[in-house]
Amino acid sequence: MLTFTRYANGRSDRIAAGIDTLVIAGWTGRDTHAIQHHIEELAAIGVPRPSTVPLFYRVAATQLTQSTTLQVLGPDSSGEVEPVIVSLADGLWLGIGSDHTDRKAESISVALSKQLCGKVIGTELWRLDELDWDRLILRAHAEIGGQRVLYQEGPCAGIRSPDDLIRRYTNADTLPPGTAMFCGTLGAKGGVRPGTKFEMEIEDPVRRRSLRHSYSIEALPVIA
Repeated sequence: MLTFTRYANGRSDRIAAGIDTLVIAGWTGRDTHAIQHHIEELAAIGVPRPSTVPLFYRVAATQLTQSTTLQVLGPDSSGEVEPVIVSLADGLWLGIGSDHTDRKAESISVALSKQLCGKVIGTELWRLDELDWDRLILRAHAEIGGQRVLYQEGPCAGIRSPDDLIRRYTNADTLPPGTAMFCGTLGAKGGVRPGTKFEMEIEDPVRRRSLRHSYSIEALPVIA
């Protein structure tokens, strides 16, 4: 069970929610040039190009975590800030997450790499239908080589809308309750690379608020 603080209509509540379906949407950019940039960015580190865009990967829901420390095998993984649609009994909500991925395994199989790392999700949600999607700003900082650097930044206008992604995945207007869908990401400034800490944010400039979550990365030794 995950626990969220939810904000809607100027009020907040706390809820425990069971998520039994986890979907990672990939290659979700609206701009074909931006998609190509991300494909080339990952191809540079050996990741196979997708057969079609967007793609929807099913990942074990047990991989979802709200921890502030993520243990991974070896030094070859990195995070990606993403908006996350969470479907609950009373509708759709928006959270923040990181599709933390093993980049070495990604060069062999993207689907396999998605299963090898926990998927971090924040502890706060906004009511989706209250938001202006295109004006939301995604931002991530990473600690790399002992320095905090801006890793990703840009508007959600560069990512396909929730309605578009949901229809493409379900052929319907909503997600079944108990589903979480990671909606895709933006290119990394300076290229995809590992770090020891990942900070993520979705800024809502209309309501002057942000969703934030951060976690440290603990690389476990690889023993042959």
